[in-house]
Amino acid sequence: MGPALCLLSAACFGAMAIFGKLAYAAGVSPEALLLVRFGLAAGLLAMLLLLRPGLRRDPASPDRRTSPARVTLGLLVTALGLGAVGYATQASLYFAALKLMDASLLSLVFYTYPLLVTLTAVLLGRDSLTPGRCAALVAASCGTLLVLLGTGGVDFPPLGATLAFGAAVTYTVYILVADTVVRRLPPVMLSALVMAGAALTLAARALVRGGVDLSFGLQGWFWLACIAVVSTVLAMLTFFAGLRRTGPSTAAILSTFEPVVTTALAALTLDEILTPAQVAGGLLVLSSVAALQVHRARPGHRDERKKPVKAIVVEEFGGPDVLREVEVKQPEPAPPQVLVKVTVSERASEVQPSVQPRPTPSADATRRRPTG
Repeated sequence: MGPALCLLSAACFGAMAIFGKLAYAAGVSPEALLLVRFGLAAGLLAMLLLLRPGLRRDPASPDRRTSPARVTLGLLVTALGLGAVGYATQASLYFAALKLMDASLLSLVFYTYPLLVTLTAVLLGRDSLTPGRCAALVAASCGTLLVLLGTGGVDFPPLGATLAFGAAVTYTVYILVADTVVRRLPPVMLSALVMAGAALTLAARALVRGGVDLSFGLQGWFWLACIAVVSTVLAMLTFFAGLRRTGPSTAAILSTFEPVVTTALAALTLDEILTPAQVAGGLLVLSSVAALQVHRARPGHRDERKKPVKAIVVEEFGGPDVLREVEVKQPEPAPPQVLVKVTVSERASEVQPSVQPRPTPSADATRRRPTG
């Protein structure tokens, strides 16, 4: 069930560029598309949180049924900022590029972001650069070069490619920042806050520019509803559900299905055809992404010291709710230090202390007891 949910999520995300192209053809402007998408998605997620109180529970609590998540001011500002700055900027660049270039080509350029995330994490010290990852990065770079140079007769606007790559860079920053709060808020609540932040930014931009034209017809509203419901809300919910069942590595591998869906749908509905060189380049990019995630998921790595370990960090003053679980590099002790491995059972809080009854003297011991 988990892999099926991840594939469904990838298909929903992959259809977004097609819905966007069809919305543009129906007279929808990029500004209207973004504002309606995030506003409608934020409203739907907020309604879902009201109807399903269990989705507001603390994901880090041992008993999620009775532990509502505590949203501090810092978490609220960070989550809203992720949408207001990160997601709004990324979506603006993405749909601006979609206005200038084919959906299939856009998906291949944009899907360089998993490799950018890996490379940036290495530069920031959050991950290590192994020979396998180096090979995957080289393959991805060659694949991207093939996509960009193998245009043939395909229309390839440099400005559109620049905007698409800018969207990938912005999404990379968004992911790395979101990694600091994703374990501290329930997924649906975090998504609702991000969507609300993006909607606020786009609404403010619309007011400064004199408003947004919403006079397009029902066909335009239909494609906007598809983007908000299918490619935003449904895509996010199915991804979180699949992630909970499969784990991050498997979910990342299955997400490579997204540009495949975009390319296939673009060929079926928009008559967009990639050149053989671009297809080869896209396959190189997708295979390198999958290889990176398979390398992370491979069990039994011989060098156990390279595996990350869990740590509890405190980044602000407060009660127990400020304790945050993160993954860090395994420390390497220097003489005369020692490294102690501690294993804690997840059910440790459910273990009740047992009291052994006091042993009673046996009959033989009673008979041998001295008297007098």
